[in-house]
Amino acid sequence: MEKETELRDLDSKLPHLVDDASAKVDRPLLKPERSTPASTESIQELEKKFAAYVRNDVYGPLGQGELPFKEKLLLGIAIVTLLPIRVVLAMSILLLYYLICRICTLFSAPNREDEQEDYAHMGGWRRSVTVRSGRLLSRLILFVFGFYWINETYRDLSDNEKSATENQSKDQSEEAERPGAIISNHVSYIDILYHMSSSFPSFVAKRSVAKLPLVGLISKCLGCVFVQRESKSSDFKGVSGVVTERVREAHRKKFAPMMMLFPEGTTTNGDHLLPFKTGAFLARMPVLPVILRYPYQRFSPAWDSISGVRHVIFLLCQFVNYIEVIRLPVYHPSQEEKDDPKLYANNVRRLMAREGNLILSDIGLAEKRIYLAALNGNNSLPSVLHQKDD
Repeated sequence: MEKETELRDLDSKLPHLVDDASAKVDRPLLKPERSTPASTESIQELEKKFAAYVRNDVYGPLGQGELPFKEKLLLGIAIVTLLPIRVVLAMSILLLYYLICRICTLFSAPNREDEQEDYAHMGGWRRSVTVRSGRLLSRLILFVFGFYWINETYRDLSDNEKSATENQSKDQSEEAERPGAIISNHVSYIDILYHMSSSFPSFVAKRSVAKLPLVGLISKCLGCVFVQRESKSSDFKGVSGVVTERVREAHRKKFAPMMMLFPEGTTTNGDHLLPFKTGAFLARMPVLPVILRYPYQRFSPAWDSISGVRHVIFLLCQFVNYIEVIRLPVYHPSQEEKDDPKLYANNVRRLMAREGNLILSDIGLAEKRIYLAALNGNNSLPSVLHQKDD
């Protein structure tokens, strides 16, 4: 393929950095990597090709850039003061919500439809308590993380778009206005906390999440659809069917949880919008587009090309974090879009890019793996292409 040939050409320009691609090097938190880096020319070339994953904050690629003295001082102070306080508070809130979920699910058998175990369809006070407390405590965790204010904007459509939407939905009842899924760009794990605090939807998560302490039960109360990332394609078709049915059910039933879907399939630096996968649009139901932005001055909350532990530490050491949300009107697909999920996905993507001032990018998860491999000193880049892109 042309893309693979181009990547091989790029690979030939990268220096031989390590003999063993799996070798690990200790990287002190406050010190940049001292081993032989890729040439400046190669890094610049990579950043042009993989701009959607490039960190542009003072912490640099992989969060290992050389920090100015003032930033080191602030980070050092925060590590010994702010970080432990926030960790203790966040874990206490998580434990509290786990106990609430445990009480609400006592003597209640989970649904086990299509090998998906969840408690999302509990009724009465059980569901009410899990949803209300979940939204409140999610917002409280965001507050603990430094997101003291959330700037939400409800964007209206242009006159032409509004007229087209009204023509599509003029015969629909009020219940038919309910979207089956929320479609959001994906910037960070913080996205999940925001959506939980806003609408408490269901998510698609790795199957291993269901077995995690505390988080496992919470994910089941959310009604998460669990997937095995390295499954056979037939298994993924089954999961896609579960997601499609959940979206349709959320559209039909007022109290059924909406699905929260990130059709890009991976996180970016927040300035770009990757191609959308069509799974979220196969149900042919209306969707609610939501755009998330994270303005920053020092450390970017985007989880793009940085390890999870390093990202959490730097995020919690930042005194104030910011999030901006643009909520668009419910998008009703035309008959042509219902017949062509790819067209439906592309039209929603272009709308979100325009309204959120995002740059359309044509790369995906495979290119992200290549970029991260290069930054980590792995010069066997083409082999990354053969990994399964979920």
